[in-house]
Amino acid sequence: MTYQQPMGPVMIDLLGQSIVDDEKEKIRHPNTGGIILFKRNFQDLKQITQLCQDIRSTRKGNILICVDQEGGRVQRFQKGFTQLPPASTFQSYGKQAESLATTTGWLMATELLQCQVDFSFAPVLDVDSGVSEIIGNRSFSQDPIQASRLAAAFRNGMRRAGMAAVGKHFPGHGAIAADSHLELPIDKRHLPTLQAHDLLPFKALIADQIEGIMPAHIVYPAIDAQPAGFSSFWLNTILRGQLNFNGAIFSDDLSMAGAAFSESHPKRAQKALDAGCDMVLVCNNPHAANAVLESLPLKNNTLRQHRLEKMRATRVATPAPLSQSEHWLFAHNQILSLLNN
Repeated sequence: MTYQQPMGPVMIDLLGQSIVDDEKEKIRHPNTGGIILFKRNFQDLKQITQLCQDIRSTRKGNILICVDQEGGRVQRFQKGFTQLPPASTFQSYGKQAESLATTTGWLMATELLQCQVDFSFAPVLDVDSGVSEIIGNRSFSQDPIQASRLAAAFRNGMRRAGMAAVGKHFPGHGAIAADSHLELPIDKRHLPTLQAHDLLPFKALIADQIEGIMPAHIVYPAIDAQPAGFSSFWLNTILRGQLNFNGAIFSDDLSMAGAAFSESHPKRAQKALDAGCDMVLVCNNPHAANAVLESLPLKNNTLRQHRLEKMRATRVATPAPLSQSEHWLFAHNQILSLLNN
């Protein structure tokens, strides 16, 4: 029996469209568990499929490959992939809204599975409050009930295709104007307000067994002094305790300004893991990624492995091009029509 290296707790990125030599060592590192792909890593379907195959053969063990492919302005793979509408589009379609959201989730997932990507960091579960430009039309609705239903429909499409989902950004990024990529946002609302509004989509999809959650780099000072992704209160007391979430928790990118804390990347990573994250993301900073990989202790965690295993694709892509699939062609044309209306 061939030994399969377990997944570590760190997700890193790559510089370009192929793997360079020093990246091979990082992919093989015992603390590596995932690779996130960006627009810079993509040329076309053939190239990205080969890159995913190379990542897996380099690892010689289990590894997650993912991307942000929500639709709208957050869609890393473009050429040869269906242009997907922003999440806010569906709420305008009345009785068809949930069906269209499901079709879009299925289409997104099916196209990614074809090139051997395990999952997309989707759907966005933030409830838009009309003040956040970084969220905005990435949210399904300003109504938390409608946002819950449409996000659940989108996620159901992903599940039908064979892809796990990651809801973000817990407990809610939609009421803050500040961008956590650039600064640490502060949300002064109290827990009952969040529970009655922003937390509703998370509660609904957790009840439906969503596989992953990504917390926000936001401080809610009336509730806890730490940003959600570094807070044991948010991740253990609320997310796992009150909401009964038993899936994988992925930190948002530790290189974002919202994660800075005037601390080193290794300290940020350890703090996020200690708070309850199963995997931490270190993106767009190769030196920081290397420092995190080398600094974290080498130890296997059976429960973490179990959670992360559920993020792997459950359906193997068919060798035939999707263009030969009547199901794909119908979905592709239906979703394209939304953008042309």
